[in-house]
Parts: sequence; structure tokens; C-alpha cells
Amino acid sequence: MIRFLQKENRVTKALFVVIIAAASVSMVVYLIPGLTNTGVASSDTYAEIYPHWYSRVLHTGETVTMQRVSNEVRNQIQQRGPQYADNPIIVNFFTQQVGQQLIQEQILMSEADRLGVTANDADVIKFLHTGPTGEVIFPNGKFIGDQAYTNLVATRLNMSVPDFEAGIKRSITIKRLQDLETAGVNISDQEVRDTYRKDNIKIKFDYAVLSSDDLRKTINPSDADLEAFFKKNAARYANAVPEQRAISYFAFTPNQLPGGVPQPSQGEIQSYYNQHQSEYQVPEQSRSRHILVKLAPGADAKADAAAKAKADDIAKQLQNGGNWTDLAKKLSDDPGSKDSGGELGFTQRGRMVPEFDNAIFTQKPGEIHVVKSQFGYHVVQVEERQAAHTQALSEVIDSIKATLSRQMISQAEENFAKQLSQEAAKGGLQATAAAHHLEVVTTPPVAANGTISTLPDGAQLISKAFGAKQGDPPMYAPTGEGYAIFQVTGVDKAHAPTFADWKSHVLDDYRDEQLPALLNQKTKELADKAKSEKDLNKAAKEVGATIKTSDTIGESAQVPDLGQVQTVAPQLFELNVGDFSGPINAGRTGVVAKIVAKTEPTPDDIKKNFDQTRDQILNERRGQAFQLFVTNLVNDYKKHKRIVVNAKATSPLTGE
Repeated sequence: MIRFLQKENRVTKALFVVIIAAASVSMVVYLIPGLTNTGVASSDTYAEIYPHWYSRVLHTGETVTMQRVSNEVRNQIQQRGPQYADNPIIVNFFTQQVGQQLIQEQILMSEADRLGVTANDADVIKFLHTGPTGEVIFPNGKFIGDQAYTNLVATRLNMSVPDFEAGIKRSITIKRLQDLETAGVNISDQEVRDTYRKDNIKIKFDYAVLSSDDLRKTINPSDADLEAFFKKNAARYANAVPEQRAISYFAFTPNQLPGGVPQPSQGEIQSYYNQHQSEYQVPEQSRSRHILVKLAPGADAKADAAAKAKADDIAKQLQNGGNWTDLAKKLSDDPGSKDSGGELGFTQRGRMVPEFDNAIFTQKPGEIHVVKSQFGYHVVQVEERQAAHTQALSEVIDSIKATLSRQMISQAEENFAKQLSQEAAKGGLQATAAAHHLEVVTTPPVAANGTISTLPDGAQLISKAFGAKQGDPPMYAPTGEGYAIFQVTGVDKAHAPTFADWKSHVLDDYRDEQLPALLNQKTKELADKAKSEKDLNKAAKEVGATIKTSDTIGESAQVPDLGQVQTVAPQLFELNVGDFSGPINAGRTGVVAKIVAKTEPTPDDIKKNFDQTRDQILNERRGQAFQLFVTNLVNDYKKHKRIVVNAKATSPLTGE
């Protein structure tokens, strides 16, 4: 399906920016400790905010409702994908974050009210006409209509229009509060010029690289040195050999279940189908194809008329028997569908931009019409339309059988495992295994992070074994292909190894300890040689370094074997052509560089970009100032106990 027609990205993101704007206008969002309290009146209340010292006495606080937190959480999770919706950890994280956002938003709204900062309906209308929302709601300056607007907000954001517009009003108010509080932040002209110059210096350099991996191989201590290191670090190796356990078990697979692998009956299949009807609902769908004649946003009447005339001509050719595939490949401006003959496949109602969506769900199959959207003129044909319906049992019977079989096998396996463990507790593993024609296996000692090679998956068995004691009654655990019934039959406690047994590990530890100092030493030696000999290549050869050359780069660039220059070696931008750097420790490498080229912005470049640079710096500084303002304001509310959070209502989606 063509991406630019889909509303999943363009429309939802545009609207979503609006509803979270009030909670993210350059303000810090953090979890506020020590706020939990059960003093709020309603279980549907996430928090009460008291704007004044007397508000608690008069019970005139502002409420952040659980419903609003819940809606915001769903919206934010929806933007990241449906796979997160059922993850309680993710839901709880977003609940905490959103709750704090809305608390801070309400505090800011109360502060704005105190200072007389407001927004009205006219501000909302102006906002909706501009930016990303304007492209969606007023394409080419024309309103999409009340019904389309209502459907758009409801389907994409799960909100009503009044709630959506109230969110916009809050966003505008908080932005105005930010402007008021940060109006005094300013910056000198010289700082603007210096910042632009610094940010736009470009350099190219040769650099010699010493590899930690190569240096590590040169650290070869004697056995005496290693043994001395081993003794010196005796505490480090006191429990180097981890605890290990021998485990005796017998296992079965689904094919060894009494009575064989269970299968669902026709009645069970029918019952499951009846109980899960909602899963088999297929919404109304339309399969269509199109040829796009693109029209630039804001195009004049002449360009609009030319585009429409071209679309009308294409429609006429098609109606007279023209080949869709050929014409789409030749004439369509949609790169996502032109090579497939304009085919868009099936789509559900509400997934496309409004004009196109309306066309493919109102045109009769086979008809060809020209439809205008914000992207231009579409020659559209509906090829097939499917009414909303419920899939018949015959269509889904295989998936139901598979689901029920998995459930029945899982339950039968666990029941059999429980039965066998009870039998083994009375008669022992060997006798129980023999009675069911199974074989007992005893593992060699295995560590907690080890594996059992004779099982598909022994992780849960090992985990349970390390939570049991030797001699405990038999237990059972899934193996990936059935279950195992097991007992711990031996325990080797964690202990110190002998030097001979652990020599290779000691050598690794010794090298790890010596390497940083050696890297620094060799990098300094490289830097000293390069400067004294005025020859980086010669110095690199003498110490075994590798010579490389960077691209022409700016501060934010990543350079192989060096990393981000701004972080690791910002001093390179202060050097002149021909200068050598000092030793640079880049973590896994040691580097020495020589500048071979350098360009700086001209006075004219600085002048041309002065206003943009100034705005960028001011926005950053004002954002920082507003963050500090928000932090202090929230801390003041907290200090005077003017925020009360309901401890029993902190996770609206999970009920926890």
C-alpha cells in the first residue's frame, strides 16, 4: 500500500504531536519521589493539584483523572506498536511517565492562570490551520468537513474533538508561559559568531592507531609473575569455580503421553469458535488501484488545472480500454505503486487520507473517477469491495485446531509430569521411569548458567535445581518438548581453583589489568616520536601503529577507530594544518593525529547564518531556563504538599 496515502504515519504523528505538546514544551519530565498518598477522594483520580495554600482546605484542587492518564498511555503506546500494549512492564513505565507529565502540565496551567496567560478558541483555529495539522485538516486551505474531522480524531487518537481541541489550548497556553518566563534570556552577537564558527570548522587528518587487541598479545608474563598475581588476588579467585550440581532426571515428549497426543473434538472446535467470534470479524475492505498526478502544495490555479487535465486524460484513456499497468508505470507519480500497476491491495475504512478513503468506499467496483487529495489528482478504480463479515468456521478451523491442540497438549503434559513426580516421590526415579518405559539420565556437574546437552531446553530445569536442595523430593520442569522429572543428586560448592587449572583465566585477568597503562605508555611514545621526528608515518612504523586518513569532517562525525571526535578529541579542531595532536585515548585504541586540511566559515558565511544560529542558541538556552523554572515550580508544590497522588490508581491499564 502506498505509504504517503496511509494515515498511520503522516496523520497520526501530526495529531499526536498536538496532544502531547503541552506535556513536552521544552520541559523536564521526571518521576517525582515522595508524592504517593491515599488521600484523594475518588479511585478515578490519579492526582489532585492544589494551586494555592488554601486549596486543600477548601477542596478546590485541580484533578488529573485516571481516564485521561489511561487515554494518553494508550496513545503513546500505540505510536510504538501494538506489541507493547500487553506488556505490563511497558504499560507501567508509560503510566508513570504520563502521570508525571500531566501533573506537571496541570501545575503549569495553574501558574499560567495565576499570571493571566491564556489561549482562546480563535488561537486554536489559527493553530489548526498551520503546521502538520493544517496539511491534514485543511489540505490546500479547504476544511475536510466536520464529520471527517470528528472521525479522524476519534479513529486515530481515540479522542473526542472537544478533548483534542482542549489539548491544543493547553499546549498554546504553556508555550506562551514559556515565552513569558524566558523572555529575559539573551545572547551576545559575538557568542553567536563564535558558536557558528566553532560548529562549522571542517578538518581532515592522518592518524596513527594503536590497537588494544594487538598490544594485549604483547603482554606475556612469566609463570612466576602469573602465580604471584594469582596469590595477590586470592580473594578474587576464592569462588572462581562456581557451584555445580549433578541432576538425575527422566523426560517424556508429547508422543509418550498416556493415550497419545490429545486432539480436539468437533464439539470443542465449534465451542471455541462460538466463544471467540470477535476474533474472526473482518471489517469492510476495499481493493483499489490508482494513478497519481502529483500537485505541489500551494500550487497556483494554472498548475492545478494542468494536473487535473492530465488526470482526466488518463481516466479517459482507461475508460476507452487503456492498460492500467502500462499507464501506471509510464504516468503515475506514486513511486510506491507505479511499478505494480498502481495496485494498492485491500485496505480498511479510515486508513487512507479522507478524500481517497471516501472514494474507494463509495465508488462502485469497476468505475474510474478522478479524486483530488492533498497530494494531487488520483485516477481511482475500485476493483473489489468486501462487506464486513464474520469468517466461517471452515475458514479458520485449522488455526482453531492448532490452538486447541497446543492448549490440550500443554495441560496433558503438565498433568502427567505432576503425576510422575508424585509417583517418584514414593517409589524413586528409577522405579517410576522403568514403570513408564522411560530412562533415567544423570548429568555431569552443571553450573547455574550451564546447559544440559541431552534436553532441547534445560534452562527451567537447571533454574529449579539450583533452588532445591540435595535430597529434596522429585520436581518437574518443561524441556521445550515435554517435561522432565528430576532430583538434585550432587552439589559441588563454589571454590577456589588451583593455579594450574586456572592459569589461562589468570593470564586474561593479568593482561586486562596491565593493558590500560601499556596503551597510554605506547600512545605517549607515539606522540613524542611524531613531534620530535615531525613524521607521523615513521613514528607509527617504529611503534607498530597503523596509519589511516579521515574524511573531511565536522565535530559530530564518527571516525573509525577513534569514535565521535567531538567527544573523544575535540582539541583537534583547535589545531592548525601540520600540527600534531597529543596522545588520544579512545578506549580500545590509542591515537595520534596530524591535521592535513582545515576550513573555517568565512565572515560572509557567518553573516548569512547569523539569525538562524542565534535562534538555535536562544531556543536551547530558553529551553534550559524553562526546564529550571518547571523543576523549581514542581519542587515548590511538593515542598508545600500541594500534589497528592493516589497510590491505588497508578496503573490505569493494568489495574495494579
